[in-house]
Amino acid sequence: MSHHVDLDIQKLNARREDYERHRTAFLTAGAVAGIASFIYTAFKLKEAIDLNREKEKIATKCDAPGSIPSETFKTEAGEKRKILVHDENGNVVVPTGNSVVSAFPREIKVKLPTSGVDPSASPGTAALRDDQGSEFTLVGLGMRTVTFIGIQVYLVGFYVATQDIAQLQHYLVKKVNQGATTLIPSEKDALRKALLDPAEGEETWDSILKESGCRTLFRITPVRDTDFHHLRDGFVRAIAARSQGNRGCNDEAFGSAMKDFKTLFARGQVPKKREMLLCRDDQGVLSVMYGDDKKREVLGTVSDERVGRLLWLNYLAGNKVASEAARQNIIEGVMEFVERPVGTVATQVI
Repeated sequence: MSHHVDLDIQKLNARREDYERHRTAFLTAGAVAGIASFIYTAFKLKEAIDLNREKEKIATKCDAPGSIPSETFKTEAGEKRKILVHDENGNVVVPTGNSVVSAFPREIKVKLPTSGVDPSASPGTAALRDDQGSEFTLVGLGMRTVTFIGIQVYLVGFYVATQDIAQLQHYLVKKVNQGATTLIPSEKDALRKALLDPAEGEETWDSILKESGCRTLFRITPVRDTDFHHLRDGFVRAIAARSQGNRGCNDEAFGSAMKDFKTLFARGQVPKKREMLLCRDDQGVLSVMYGDDKKREVLGTVSDERVGRLLWLNYLAGNKVASEAARQNIIEGVMEFVERPVGTVATQVI
């Protein structure tokens, strides 16, 4: 009898131990889950607080004088306008929305190596050129990205010589209304639609580049370290793609000009934030300059106007452009020009 009692006690003790073990494991699991839940909730709460603080910080920065907001355009009375701010040196700049290169100058002075003497300025535009060169005004800008995941490579801005804005206005306005000097909203919409259309946009810019005599340039500033070979390969591929099927670009002279173009980039590294200028003078001669405005170095020139024209079209129009953001931004900048009477923009820029 006592033997049975011992067995029952042992069974009860074993069950009690199992129960305590399971209970401890259950309570431990519950405690761990509770702690994990608390940590996760605290983390999400901190994220929300940090995000809110960041938004407040950005809002404060945007309101502060001399700060650089992230948007390039703002809407006023239904019209898009470039946001203009002053940097720490008091220069007028346009925000890019990028943290590495936060702004582009609204105006830059460039002495084109291919123009011996600038065209004589009228009294109203005499201030637009001096020994440092001619003033160029930003039309629009955007980011160049590569690969399907959109790796950012460089920011590109399109500038036109301030003295030549009236000529550009003239060609753009005549595209929609032959007798006008400025465009009304419905005509602006028609021009925007035409410039966005792959075929019509390319045809419009092609004729402007061939016939207008406007001096223009692209300012390229990498947002990551790169090199001349990568930039050159991108430019060459773009020109080659635009020249395919173009009867005017299959002669020996064009092939020779392309070789000259390639030799301009026989160099090494291009650090981020360093400036490169692709310039086109009133005759369509292409020149490449490198370095900041104090020490710009001329890498060389290509006299065949077709090379620059095809490269320019790679940013301005067609089925596939180097930067869709830049193309859209440039068109919005063009809209700012055509809503003002021809010849008045340059005097307002001064």
